[in-house]
Amino acid sequence: MKQTIKNAIKEIQCAGCVCGSDTSCYIKGSIGVGCDKHAAGTIIFPIVGPIFLGLPKGFNRLGEFNRMKLYIFETFDDFKKYDFEYDKYTIPVWKFLSKKGHTFIRGLQPRINEPFLHIVLTNCIDKIECLEITQSDIDGMD
Repeated sequence: MKQTIKNAIKEIQCAGCVCGSDTSCYIKGSIGVGCDKHAAGTIIFPIVGPIFLGLPKGFNRLGEFNRMKLYIFETFDDFKKYDFEYDKYTIPVWKFLSKKGHTFIRGLQPRINEPFLHIVLTNCIDKIECLEITQSDIDGMD
């Protein structure tokens, strides 16, 4: 596994995973480069519920859909390899470019009433049409 991918998985997924805080239990998922064993292991009690600890505010809460998985892609081209396409069935809602150059995309699949979270480890912010969240927006969230 490339060191950049390993670092991203450790920071984004392992930070709050029920499996532990390192990549020793990593199992490559069938989609993207993220860990298939990842599960939200941090709960803000009593109201918020489970969160993805390594993600920025606005992207870390699972909400009512406790089974939500996040998918990590090395590049936007890798994202396209899995035949993902943002359209009327997979609608990006928010996008955010982190200081490390990772693009976070939060959206909804309205036909099946399911949220999604995609993370691309490169800057592809200009390739996604939706509302861009800034660091100031994130700092202002509870």
